[in-house]
Amino acid sequence: MASALGYCSLKAIHQGGIPKWRSPRAAVIPDSHLPMRSYEVKNRTNVDDIKALRLITAVKTPYLPDGRFDLVAYDALVNMQIEDGVEGVIVGGTTGEGQLMSWDEHIMLIGHTVNCFGGSIKVIGNTGSNSTREAIHATEQGFAVGMHAALHINPYYGKTSLEGLISHFENVLPMGPTIIYNVPSRTGQDIPPAVILNASKSPNFAGVKECVGHDRVEGYTSKGVVVWSGNDDECHDSRWDYGGKGVISVTSNLIPSLMRELMFGGKNPSLNAKLLPLMKWLFHEPNPIGLNTALAQLGVVRPIFRLPYVPLPLEKRIEFVNIVNEIGRENFVGESDVQVLDDDDFILIGRY
Repeated sequence: MASALGYCSLKAIHQGGIPKWRSPRAAVIPDSHLPMRSYEVKNRTNVDDIKALRLITAVKTPYLPDGRFDLVAYDALVNMQIEDGVEGVIVGGTTGEGQLMSWDEHIMLIGHTVNCFGGSIKVIGNTGSNSTREAIHATEQGFAVGMHAALHINPYYGKTSLEGLISHFENVLPMGPTIIYNVPSRTGQDIPPAVILNASKSPNFAGVKECVGHDRVEGYTSKGVVVWSGNDDECHDSRWDYGGKGVISVTSNLIPSLMRELMFGGKNPSLNAKLLPLMKWLFHEPNPIGLNTALAQLGVVRPIFRLPYVPLPLEKRIEFVNIVNEIGRENFVGESDVQVLDDDDFILIGRY
């Protein structure tokens, strides 16, 4: 008879022998109910296809008045990106407000984007987290619904050691093509080159979205690491002077064709200078506040904000109209005339 702590022979007990304790054997449970593992991912994208991308838009997520996704507006915005030559989209990044989504919403939007546009544009899901367990699970789900690559940030707020950073990335890289995102102004911790170079040993490492500056970009590109600028106002020089591959852009939500020209058309300081006032305006307050305000003024999305984001003040909204007129309305997404929206035009949602 087996006990809860182990088992022994009743005959041995009755004969006065010292029973030999044996550990109970755990039941073997089939793992068919567990999430899809990395080696089972279907339709895996070649990492070289991700490395080749020059213009990737961190796409905005529009909302309905009740706070749900406005998929009609979202699809129209993604289609505008495709028509104007954008090669990839980041879904649910900071710009797309993944931080305000449930994981169910997040994975649904990745899957929706793949199903509708995956044949025309690379879909890169932001499945990073400051919890390695959560990042693994979200990335498994993202690849299961067909995303082409994952974007991973370093653990933020509850920061870890350099050894912890290495272990974190080593646990998510096996699942598929991966871009690592370094933005110390948001995470509070720089990812040093030693960590990136260690990650680059993985065959799934596509490159790094780097926000530290030109010296860091040049340091990586000289070692063969693919780098996308994470700063729109630096992306032109990063691309043409420091060996950067391209940009993961916020501004391209608004002017995808001009951003493509900036990345593909050769060195063009005059165009870059023309666009800098718009880029400066977009980041007057933390992203995505400026972008959300701009797309609403262009009539591309409804003027609806999930809190804690709120629109830029009236004087900045007036300034945006002047910037659009200076660059040319025809260069911006959408077909409506740009408007100065009143405070009462915006809807702010705290529960959704």
